[in-house]
Amino acid sequence: MTVREVALDAYREALPALVASLLGGLLAGVVLSGMRPELREVPGLLVLIPALLATRGNVYGSFGARVATALHQGFVEPRLSAADRRLGAAATAAIANGLLASTFASVVVFALLTALGTPVAPLPTLVGIALVAGVLSGAVLTVVVVSVVFAGYRRGRDPDTLVGPIVTTTGDVFGVLFLLLAVRLVLGLAAGGGG
Repeated sequence: MTVREVALDAYREALPALVASLLGGLLAGVVLSGMRPELREVPGLLVLIPALLATRGNVYGSFGARVATALHQGFVEPRLSAADRRLGAAATAAIANGLLASTFASVVVFALLTALGTPVAPLPTLVGIALVAGVLSGAVLTVVVVSVVFAGYRRGRDPDTLVGPIVTTTGDVFGVLFLLLAVRLVLGLAAGGGG
């Protein structure tokens, strides 16, 4: 195979995922622009959003790479099986890492904004929002990553080419959607508990 053929083949594999990533990013931006009331109601949330979205991409991109590597090495079969403990352990670790990183980001945002004298929501509110959004987006991202990696592998595509754009897109779209849901849920619980 020539260099040109390899480049064209990689381009053909990556282009649909990159287009989906672009469209998904635009959709996430539209949802985020509609969150103005929530952003006003939870000071500091706007500072937290990039950290939470980056966390999703990093944690679940790494998870996808581990699954793809396990497929290439023959440690995992490209199908779900209750007996596959490696896949279950990797998924559990990804969700736990995502939740830990979300909590850490919330604490850092709270401390930083407090130190700067900038208005910020109470720490339990920020942590609650980050954890609810983290659990929901983590569940969806785990399913999407495993499905995309397995489907791509079975179709003869390199799962490593698909994981990055798909995880980024899914993480952004569902991350923002679940963040909106988490804000409404946490604020609703706080209002119900206070009333």
